[in-house]
This record gives sequence, C-alpha cells and structure tokens, in this order.
Amino acid sequence: MAQVLEFRLPDLGEGLTEAEIVRWLVEVGDVVTVDQPVVEVETAKAMVEVPCPYGGVVTARYGEEGTELPVGAPLITVAVGAPATGGDTESSETKGSGNVLVGYGTSEAPARRRRVRPGQRVPAEANGAAGTVATASAAPEVADGPVPVISPLVRRLARENGLDLRELTGSGPDGLILRADVEYALRAAATQVRAAAPATPAEPTAPPASAGTRIPLKGVRGAVADKLSRSRREIPEATCWVDADATELMRARTAMNAAGGPKISLIALLARICTAALARFPELNSTVDTEAREIVRLDRVHLGFAAQTERGLVVPVVKDAHARDAQSLSAEFARLTEAARTGTLTPAELIGGTFTLNNYGVFGVDGSTPIINHPEAAMLGVGRIVPKPWVHEGELAVRQVVQLSLTFDHRVCDGGTAGGFLRYVADCVEQPAVLLRTL
Repeated sequence: MAQVLEFRLPDLGEGLTEAEIVRWLVEVGDVVTVDQPVVEVETAKAMVEVPCPYGGVVTARYGEEGTELPVGAPLITVAVGAPATGGDTESSETKGSGNVLVGYGTSEAPARRRRVRPGQRVPAEANGAAGTVATASAAPEVADGPVPVISPLVRRLARENGLDLRELTGSGPDGLILRADVEYALRAAATQVRAAAPATPAEPTAPPASAGTRIPLKGVRGAVADKLSRSRREIPEATCWVDADATELMRARTAMNAAGGPKISLIALLARICTAALARFPELNSTVDTEAREIVRLDRVHLGFAAQTERGLVVPVVKDAHARDAQSLSAEFARLTEAARTGTLTPAELIGGTFTLNNYGVFGVDGSTPIINHPEAAMLGVGRIVPKPWVHEGELAVRQVVQLSLTFDHRVCDGGTAGGFLRYVADCVEQPAVLLRTL
C-alpha cells in the first residue's frame, strides 16, 4: 500500500523565514526522483531550486506561483511505494536523501506520513484542496484546545477578516489549517452575503482621492527596505567627499589592457585601491557589536559592490579581496555581475561583506550620500568620470575628473581617520604609482 509523504519548505539558511513560489517544476501526477528539483522559490537573498527528498508520484502542490510561504509550510505531497513490513526499516525512497538544499545548512526533511486508504480522496493542488467550513452533516464542535495552525500568515489573514479559526476544518495533515482553507472560507462567506443582498443596481462610485497602486514590500525589495531602515536607525553616519583627477588611472588601465591578457576593469582597480587603503586605515574594516558595546576590527576584507538588477539592488561580495590582484578582481567582479544579472547568485555570495564599493557613476551622476550596508562601517562611492577643466602642473587643462565620497560609521572612527582614508584613495587615483609601495 502506498504512503503519502509531505515535504515542507525547508530552512533555507541565513535567517530566512519565508520564500515566494516563482515557478513549479512539476505537476500533480508527475513521477519524481530523490533530490529532483520540484519548485523554484525566491527568498530575500536569491533564487533557489528546492529538491524533494522523496521519490514517487506527486499527489498535491500547495500554493500558486506568487504565493509567499513560511518555512515549514507544506510544499508538496508524494505517494511513494509500499513500505518494508515488520520493524521500523524504510526504503531509500521513503527515508529520503536528507540533502534538501546542499550547501544551505538544511537538515534532513521531516518524514511525516499517512496511509492512503481505499476510498480516501488524495488532496489536489492547494487552490483546490482547501478545507471546508463545517456543514450540517459533519459539524465539528468548537474545541477549547490550541488551534492547529503553524503559519503566522494564516493567523493574520483570519484575524484581519474576523474569521474564527476554531470553526474551520483544516485540509492539511492532522487537520492543519492552511492558507487555502482560510481563503476558501472567506470566499464562501462572501458568496453567502452576496446571495442574501437585495438585487439593487449598484451606483457608480468615484475612487477615493488617495487611491493608488499598492506594491508589496517583499522579496529583494523588502529585504533592502528592512536593511536600509535598520542602518539608518542604528548607525550615526557621516559623509565626506573629494574631487580627484583620474586621468593617470585611466591611462594606466589602457596600458595594462594593451599589454595583452585578460582585460582589467576599472572597478577592479578601484577595489585594489580600496584594499590598500583599508590596510592603512583598518578602523573602517570593522563592525560594531551593540550588545557587547565593542568595535570588532576585521582581519579580512570581503568587498561588496552594489549592483542594480531587474529584481532590485543586490550587493554581491568578493571574498578575500585583500588577497587578490587586479586580474583576479576583474574576473570575480565579472562573474558575480553576470550572476546578479541572471538572478543566479547564491545566498553565500550575498553575505559576509565588510566594506562596500558603490559605483553609482554608471547612472550618470557625480555624487551621492549612500546608506551604509549594515552591519558594515563604511562605503566608498564613485561618481562618473567626465572631462572637466582642472589645474594640472600649474596650467589649466581638460582632465578626467571623478568625485569620491566616503560614508562612515562615526562610532568606529573620527573624521580624521575617514579623511585620511579618502585622501589616500584620491592620491592613488591621481597617481597610481602610489600603489607600488604596497604591491
């Protein structure tokens, strides 16, 4: 006799508590194998394909594309082959691989199971498997015990619509009340209200003056909003800036690329300057432990860089940037930028930054006062490089000028340190040979 095993949304790691279904990779009735990806979800960090730890036939899917599910909510149910008899031994398909998300710190998937009895109806997809409100033929008593709900989203949906969850019969395992159950009950109640209402022609009403389009703050946009808001609440930031003549830096890059070999990007040279400056001013490669009231100075430089994508702003991180040369930095920037563009960055590539480089010059602007990427202590901003009149060697000339800005956490250092850092960066931009002292 077949067993129906429920696979729940696993812990995706990095403190993520929910994910949005982007695309189902299987249909009800499909045969799946152990560790086969069944759904693509979007978290606040990245897009992830979630593999199923069971092999068998998909009997139900929970959630439409675009639905946001909390960790631990049911994803699919799978009917597997007949279990081994006598004892607690399980077949390899029943037990599953335990590798729900390799590399994301997940544990073995729960093996909650129930038998399919003759005549028992297997649940269909979530939108068709909603639990029903109690009917006259099977009216459950309102219990005084805990309501079988694990999702805070389900509780909030019911509370906001004045629905008593104790009056519902859940369609999930062991009577668990799902979001689909609440939505079904709300639709049923709305239908009854419309049926009881007199058939009077509705008068056209003008939309309220404050009406507009509401866009949910979720996914990447929601994560960015939360992080930037926290940064502004916790970090007493300040910004200083300086104009620099980047003509020699541009000439140096042209000479490097003319020599053959992989091309060196401008952002890689700026990153190399950043790591050299952080070696001289390590106060800016730090974070603040607010609970311990301590400044934690970091030994390694993991350099984040702001990248604008169709999904929103992301900050991929170049690990151990201080140990890389310009060629290695160029290759890593190119790889991470392409991954950001295609939406294939992993959560591990978006965390752990200690300092951020923000090249907003690509948007055609000169300056900015960016918000620090919490919990880091500083961010270097680089504006566009444009020809401007500049006094060079005592004469007025047209030079390639860039504005540099440094936003820093005033708790980790004073203005003298921040000014020294920015001045050293500007000196390296104007005279790249200064870097030779640290190579």
